[in-house]
Amino acid sequence: MTPIRQGRKHSAALASAMCVLAVTGTVLTGCAEDPNEGTNGVGRLPAEKIQAKTRAAAESAGAVRVHGSVVSGGRTYALDMRLKDDGGEGSVTTKGTTFRLLRVGEQLFVKADAEFWSHGAGQGEGGKADAAAASKLGGKFVKVPQGDPSYQKFSGFTDKGVLLDGLLTLHGKLATDGHDEQAGIRTIRISGGKGSGGTLEVSLEGKPYPLRLERAGGAGTLTFSAWGQDFSLREPEKNETVDYGRQLPTS
Repeated sequence: MTPIRQGRKHSAALASAMCVLAVTGTVLTGCAEDPNEGTNGVGRLPAEKIQAKTRAAAESAGAVRVHGSVVSGGRTYALDMRLKDDGGEGSVTTKGTTFRLLRVGEQLFVKADAEFWSHGAGQGEGGKADAAAASKLGGKFVKVPQGDPSYQKFSGFTDKGVLLDGLLTLHGKLATDGHDEQAGIRTIRISGGKGSGGTLEVSLEGKPYPLRLERAGGAGTLTFSAWGQDFSLREPEKNETVDYGRQLPTS
């Protein structure tokens, strides 16, 4: 995706000036600049086709960065994740607590401080045991067993296909909702239910990637960037890792 260039602006301005000065007989005519001129053309399509094309572009991209907030189950999650087909990495913050997620293939790791792992620990013997375990887990990459209830919840933040499929859905009747700009890139906005079902900014430059999403019902706002920009993923070193066993402590 490339920024708007001066040459294009100059050409558009010249075309607009010529349009305004065009004379037919004795009548001076004018016309507005076409906001889709020089774009990838999706802005001329119906909203349903724009959504289909942006989904296809997102699915075909090898990687993406997702940044923003998601409200789910009454809890707000602030995300900053880089994702690709075989894993992802980044941070999640909720209720003032931040933890790092790393997934390489099927292997999922969580890294957080001891307070994260000791959340909910009581004062009895069991609570003391949990606090002792938390002190060993704090600051380490903790391997999440696939049978642990946390695995599916955490891995969803690192799964490009699952996350995008759940996010890039607008509810209600789709419609185009004007042109805009996101991070210097021209966009076409599509909305569901006149905006109540969410709005999505789609790039008019290069591939029609989604660039910004406002989820329905105030359930968060996300930006998408670095489409197709690969990054390396590797499992942490053994001295950085703790394998807690078959089930993690409650967190």
